[in-house]
Amino acid sequence: MNDSIYLPFCVTASCHTEEPIKKVYADKGYYSEPKNGFLHLNGIADGIMRKDTKSTTLSDYEKERNKQISKKRYIVEQYFGLSHLYNNAFRAHFTRIAKNAIDVLFRQMAFNLFRGEKILGTV
Repeated sequence: MNDSIYLPFCVTASCHTEEPIKKVYADKGYYSEPKNGFLHLNGIADGIMRKDTKSTTLSDYEKERNKQISKKRYIVEQYFGLSHLYNNAFRAHFTRIAKNAIDVLFRQMAFNLFRGEKILGTV
């Protein structure tokens, strides 16, 4: 099952936090007219990438828009890509949820320390 069906629930839940979501960024798998309408009705900016459909292809504007969105999404997505590539993060390493949560926490801390060194130039 695709997790894109949970987008409205996540956005609605954020409306009850101290800082509600102002813009939703998502990949092409989340694109649909009902989701776009839902975001518009709730006053949330649409940062969902567009995709070709059977009847239409992307315009030059939509292609450029996707490039601009991907520049924002890259910041978050690079963690998942690097974790998948170097840490076998595509699968759970333990049979217990608590152990996996701790494993992910330590992997994220190690990633942040490694990236922090590179950004600060202390390597």
